[in-house]
Amino acid sequence: MDFTPIIAQVWGTLGWFIPLMLLIGLLKSPWAKGHTGELLVRLFAHWQLDKQAYRRLHNVTLSTPDGTTQIDHVFLSPYGVFVLETKNMNGWIFGSEKQPQWTQKLYKCTFKFQNPLRQNYKHLKALEATLGVNPEHLHSVITFIGGSTFKTEVPDNVTQGIGFIRYIKSFQQPVFSETEVDALMHALQTGRRAPTLATHREHVQNLKRRSDPTAERQCPKCGSALVIRIRKTGANAGQQFWGCSTFPKCKTTQSL
Repeated sequence: MDFTPIIAQVWGTLGWFIPLMLLIGLLKSPWAKGHTGELLVRLFAHWQLDKQAYRRLHNVTLSTPDGTTQIDHVFLSPYGVFVLETKNMNGWIFGSEKQPQWTQKLYKCTFKFQNPLRQNYKHLKALEATLGVNPEHLHSVITFIGGSTFKTEVPDNVTQGIGFIRYIKSFQQPVFSETEVDALMHALQTGRRAPTLATHREHVQNLKRRSDPTAERQCPKCGSALVIRIRKTGANAGQQFWGCSTFPKCKTTQSL
């Protein structure tokens, strides 16, 4: 019996089935979900924010003392600079402003992730250094895109869907002139790292290095080694941090 027609039919079916499965897997990956969320934010901002009043940059990578930091979205306006972090997540979200980690509960599974407010704080400090603006005019905004539901009370600047639009528009008191906004835009465009694949790869390597507790680190101030220490007093007592090995001569610290 000639099985050639059957084999050809099966092979033809696999020819589209396998790529389809690979595509579905890719769309469910964290990388794809992250980019989808950022794309939706861009579309919402394009439709809802006046382009004359709100200048915008996306995927901004800035140099920091310990490597780089990558900001999803920056909106510059007469009413301040808004730094937006996007989270594309489903399920229930538990967290408070001061918790180091928040919790995502999806069906029977529980996942921990970094408090996005803390994550965005580093973005704010990098922008403050790059732009030289008063930190009072820098505003942190978090938006959750997807089917997530907050199960604990969150601050006003933690939003869902297009809620970040309402939060940004709630600032109506001008703090910058149009000329100053143009100057800030120019400073950020020239101060950011080139938005290339090489920059992204370097940033990923920096993230891996910072998350590795055994990796060697140098003090950005004096060049000595950084070591892991434990806070003994204050509200954060018991938490670990990076401190300069020459302390108290050099008092540089970094979060772990």
